[in-house]
Amino acid sequence: MTTAGGLEPALVHHIVNTLGWKDLRPLQKAAVAPLTAGDDALLLAPTAGGKTEAACFPLLSRMHAQGWSGTSVLYVCPLKALLNNLLPRVETYTAWLGRTAALWHGDTPAGARRRILASRPDVLLTTPESLEAMLVSVNVDHASFFSGLRAVVVDEVHAFAGDDRGWHLLAVLERLQRVVGRTVQRVGLSATVGNPEALLTWLQGSGAGQRLGHVVAPHLAEAQPIPASVPPGDIQLDYVGSLDNAATVISALHRGEKRLVFCESRRLVEELGAKLRAKGVTTFLSHASLSLDERRRAETAFAEARDCVIIATSTLELGIDVGDLDRVIQIDAPTSVASFLQRLGRTGRRPGTTRNCLFLTLDQGGLLAAAGLLLQWSRGWVEPVTAPPEPRHIVAQQLLALCLQEHRVGSRLWQEWWNGLGPFGGSAEPIVRHLVDAGYLDQEGGMLFIGPEAERRFGHRHFMNLTAVFTAPPQFTVLQGRTEIGRTDPALLTERVAGPRRLLLAGRSWQVTYIDWHRKRCFVEPVDGGGKAKWSGTGFGQGTSFEVTRAVRDVLLGTDPPVALTQRATTTLKDAREVFLEKVHPGGTLIVRDESGQLRWWTWAGHRANATLAATVEGIAVPAQRINDHWIRLREDITPPVWKEVVSEAPDRLCLPPVDERAVRGLKFGDALPPRLAEATLSARLADLHSATAVLGEPVRFVAVHT
Repeated sequence: MTTAGGLEPALVHHIVNTLGWKDLRPLQKAAVAPLTAGDDALLLAPTAGGKTEAACFPLLSRMHAQGWSGTSVLYVCPLKALLNNLLPRVETYTAWLGRTAALWHGDTPAGARRRILASRPDVLLTTPESLEAMLVSVNVDHASFFSGLRAVVVDEVHAFAGDDRGWHLLAVLERLQRVVGRTVQRVGLSATVGNPEALLTWLQGSGAGQRLGHVVAPHLAEAQPIPASVPPGDIQLDYVGSLDNAATVISALHRGEKRLVFCESRRLVEELGAKLRAKGVTTFLSHASLSLDERRRAETAFAEARDCVIIATSTLELGIDVGDLDRVIQIDAPTSVASFLQRLGRTGRRPGTTRNCLFLTLDQGGLLAAAGLLLQWSRGWVEPVTAPPEPRHIVAQQLLALCLQEHRVGSRLWQEWWNGLGPFGGSAEPIVRHLVDAGYLDQEGGMLFIGPEAERRFGHRHFMNLTAVFTAPPQFTVLQGRTEIGRTDPALLTERVAGPRRLLLAGRSWQVTYIDWHRKRCFVEPVDGGGKAKWSGTGFGQGTSFEVTRAVRDVLLGTDPPVALTQRATTTLKDAREVFLEKVHPGGTLIVRDESGQLRWWTWAGHRANATLAATVEGIAVPAQRINDHWIRLREDITPPVWKEVVSEAPDRLCLPPVDERAVRGLKFGDALPPRLAEATLSARLADLHSATAVLGEPVRFVAVHT
């Protein structure tokens, strides 16, 4: 190997002789210099692009050369399943240099944790929640355990940065740096994102602008512009009209191949799984409400099988290895172009194969959403990853966690723990005052410490609820004897039914035999058919982005996505263009009065921009309407002069959307904020001020639908 300069020779020996590699991949070559120099970096590559090795090989070389001791590298992932999958590889690489790796997350047994504490591994694979738990645990001497920390690898960093887990991760890393008394190198691994430089800056936290940082993405530098008519990969868009028809197509096509099917809800995963099994297709399922053992069995069996299907939600989007895939099938449209790229990247890994994805859309809306997403993808656009604004509830959580970690914190010194990181600085003073006033924190002699309200709300099971920054809806554990199958929504156990109560879980029907309401457990026996699947949402969705919604409008105006369309898809798109003929215009937005007299402003702006616009023109919008991606309902008496008067001032007084009180209740740690700050936090996250301003600047035409 001629391109491994900078790597430890013993490591190069094993790369060549044990792995059988003739050379490193471009990303792995490019990552050596910045990582061995100790610089921060964001490593970008498509799925299966060798990012783990690109991070591990230089860091292990540096560990060996500089004689790092103790737990010196943390490898952080968003999913426990991904950590489980990575452990054997990382153990192999560390062992080549006489080093060790270990796994610590919520499912790690107590005995394994004791062994880790007694003999610190060189590399620890973990989650941010487990890091937080170690910092606050009375059983972990965190100052000693983390004393050797030198570098942190954050896998799937884009999955963190886009939500509150990212703020939580950054805050925990700043506290870790404070504990060890040195700057810790940060390395992020990601699939392609729309704003890599900004993502690197985000990852650097308080070190941004002070430490060297590099975006390492040789595949982007080498890529040539792709003609819009010939995007890479074998992408097909089909319209099947129902889940039954989707099951028929999947069972008939690609026999003898290994197929991964993505659905956008757990309910669809369950229903499609049951339909495929009824057709004799070897089918496995994976989603967050299945038990750990059930998911592991499915993923292991799928990895070892050939002629089979595994149906999943986004749980299998983030790089978990399920063996060589032949096909990816998407039911309707994923939530983003970035998700589609992750899923597309699961295929085409073997030499001589092509990345592929078959879209099976269930209705006209699903077809339009998929067509718009594919059109926007073909233009080379990917969503920028941006951190949610104003994470005040995370600030409250971190203040409580810090007091739990240190027992007592100076009321003037707490800011130092986050090294000047954005929202954790002086702007958090009102949150500290509220935590003291509400009894979450006590204050005495210039010191802050855990108060009675925090004990009451979060003290159960050694403050376990304090380490996770999201709230899962309540679910009942479903058991067959002593075997856990998964979890189901309690609504399925309380709604009125005629005859026996039956559930659909793990792709099979079960009859409920006993419900333990106190312990939230449900006992079942297998039964033939009749099961029902249901789960409540985990939050309030924010719909489709402005860019993808506008691409849907482009599709309705006649632009086909440059992929293979079946005759059924072409016919259904033609019908959709007829339906929306008088609701789209390339030059601006339309206000349409339909046959019933209702007035709708067809903005095609996406959910967050429409929520912002509806709040801004509150006086002429129908109150308390359900916001969608495409239109806003207006009062029926609005005329063009009234509209012009209202909208003339709107760009200068954009309003944040109102917040449903149920959403505030669903914001974990929202109760630890003053009510007005909790509402302001959610309002800022529901808004898209930039896109709303763009829409208000466009021409508007009043039209009446012709009957």
